[in-house]
Amino acid sequence: MKQLRNIAIIAHVDHGKTTLVDQLLKQCNVFRKNQVVRDQFLDSNDLERERGITILAKNISIPYKDFKINLIDTPGHADFGGEVERVLKMADGVLLLVDSFEGPMPQTRFVLEKALHLHLKPIVVINKIDRPDNRPEEVLDEVYDLFIDLGANEDQLDFPYVFASGRDGWALKKLNDERKDLTPLIETIIEKIPSPPIQQGSLQIQITTLDYNSYVGRIGIGRVFRGTLRKNDSLSLIKRDGLIHPAQIKQLFVFEGLTRNEVEEVYCGDICAVVGIEDINIGDTIADSENPEPLPIISIDEPTISMTFTVNNSPFYGKEGKYVTSRHLRERLYKELESNVALRVQETNSPDAYKVSGRGILHLSILIENMRREGYELQIREPKVIYKEIDGKKAEPIEVLVVDVPAESAGKVIEIVGQRKGEMVKLENKGSMQKLEFHIPSRGIMGLRTKLLTATAGEAVINHNFYQYEYFKGSIGGKTNGVLISMEEGPATAYAIDSLQDRGKFFVDPGEVVYKGQIIGENNKDNDLEVNVQRGKKLTNMRASGADKAAKITPAIKFSLEEALEYIQDDEMVEVTPKSIRLRKLYLDPNERKRYNLGKL
Repeated sequence: MKQLRNIAIIAHVDHGKTTLVDQLLKQCNVFRKNQVVRDQFLDSNDLERERGITILAKNISIPYKDFKINLIDTPGHADFGGEVERVLKMADGVLLLVDSFEGPMPQTRFVLEKALHLHLKPIVVINKIDRPDNRPEEVLDEVYDLFIDLGANEDQLDFPYVFASGRDGWALKKLNDERKDLTPLIETIIEKIPSPPIQQGSLQIQITTLDYNSYVGRIGIGRVFRGTLRKNDSLSLIKRDGLIHPAQIKQLFVFEGLTRNEVEEVYCGDICAVVGIEDINIGDTIADSENPEPLPIISIDEPTISMTFTVNNSPFYGKEGKYVTSRHLRERLYKELESNVALRVQETNSPDAYKVSGRGILHLSILIENMRREGYELQIREPKVIYKEIDGKKAEPIEVLVVDVPAESAGKVIEIVGQRKGEMVKLENKGSMQKLEFHIPSRGIMGLRTKLLTATAGEAVINHNFYQYEYFKGSIGGKTNGVLISMEEGPATAYAIDSLQDRGKFFVDPGEVVYKGQIIGENNKDNDLEVNVQRGKKLTNMRASGADKAAKITPAIKFSLEEALEYIQDDEMVEVTPKSIRLRKLYLDPNERKRYNLGKL
């Protein structure tokens, strides 16, 4: 049996985790000869590749001499904190990747705090030191300060570190060493990360990730914490609520390189995949049937944002999607709960609506994006933060917001964030850029990104992360502009849009079919305005020179899903179908809208 090392790679989003793992796989000859290897091999689903972020944790192993290194690639975004927390349970150490220019970011702090809390041994990798603007020694000092901030113990503070370029595939222990390959990094892992403790006794394995295969059903992935798991033993499954069921394993796999190899038994400390237990869930313990002892339940951070998902009832209902009924919506949301442990779904008074709560807008928008790609049509109400009561007072979630911006735009950023109850806690210079850190209510973050990018001509780099609950900060001014609403159904004409351009900005192009009550633009004033965008030009036999000038139309503003969700108000919805994202009023009929608005006064 090879000697084991279990290690998770943690980092802020886009600091180069997946690229570094690609290089490790290539240099340890995990790929077969003549195998076509794409970059970002571990970003397996389409959404991960398009956005360049890791959403789901992945398990692989890397062989090196007499060692087997189980590597777990974790998401870098705090909205997927549920994934990170669970998979860190499988590791004995972590590789903390930090960009050699950006330094520690909000999510670096988030994932490192989780790792230190679990007493994992850290190795710091200062990555991307091939960048022309690198500052590796300063960044190393910042990482050290972060460890102190997070209350690391003396053993954790004495962390080993390496400098690396994940893209070019080399690592150094000292900055003036020869730039050859990643061997210094692999050797640091083997020397510094402890091998898993071998505990004798009855079996205990905890399921931390679920996979699914249409042939064999659910596959549970977890680490053997005690004893040896054998395929033919009689076992028990201990659920999160304490109920115990008998269980039988049909197949057992361990991770070898990128593949899974079927085995008869798995030893203590190794990570494996279990096939054949139908009602297996995250957090369940597989134990010996004669002495079933559960492992401690995995704690997951509470959700901070909720949205109401409803069936699509717009005039274009069912034209683009396959799954449109409330039964389809309910089944899909409850299926998501099985693997997405940070998600909550609650029934509402309406049979067609469900309250879905998650860790942030990105967490929920990834779910919506996956659903629309699968053929679902649905509508979503505006995101709302989840309030709590602390000592009898109303409390709300506060986030750490970090904005990197050119020095000349810093004043504008401080002013805009201040209007949303943001308090500045830190200002640092990074070359020609300034790093501003704020504490801001989650309510204030909605719609903030667009505003900051506009104010800084697109140069601001914005990151935020849940910090803690604090007492309610008071009301925040909302969107000051009203919207333009379509009066009729039909295709928008270039003539109508051209003549209405002085009223505001449009979200639709000429020729696009819109319906009555759909939001088609933003009004320049603070009130909502109904407009007729289907109006055609009346043709007469009178002609005047210059009367038929070509219409000059400003390109329509196109929202991404997150931007659309952040844009809408409480009387508006986002309609999501496989082909379209439309904004609409809650009530399409103008008289019903007036009644609704009168009722609010």
